[in-house]
Amino acid sequence: MFKNILVPTDGTQFSQDAVRRAVSFAKDTGASITAFYAKREFQNPSRYAGGETAYLHPWEGEANEDKRAEEILGSVENLCQEAGVKCGKLTLASNIVYEAIIDAANNSNCDLIFMASHGRRGLSALLLGSETHKVLTHSKIPVLVHR
Repeated sequence: MFKNILVPTDGTQFSQDAVRRAVSFAKDTGASITAFYAKREFQNPSRYAGGETAYLHPWEGEANEDKRAEEILGSVENLCQEAGVKCGKLTLASNIVYEAIIDAANNSNCDLIFMASHGRRGLSALLLGSETHKVLTHSKIPVLVHR
């Protein structure tokens, strides 16, 4: 049924639970996994509203994001190896996470996005939004949400 499943993760407990379930699902269906992490995009210089320019050190932030991505995606890769599931890793730099997830799924020829729901409800969900909700409403690829 599914051949390549995109599994976006941010390293939180919710995501780790979804990753474990996605690996099990992939094993049961004979699919491969593309593990995905959206890195923050760093820009230099940045201007504050008061007109001051702040010179950031993007290489420090980028190095930290690269290290975090490798740790998080490495743990997904390990789970896949233990289960005998083929796994690829992908990162994209973007400050609009849901778009990066959809782009990653399209660019990797994924036929399913398997992601966690962070369980926000009520007013906090309305005000904060949810990357999962945005992916659900914008993706043309099917999305399976693990709660």
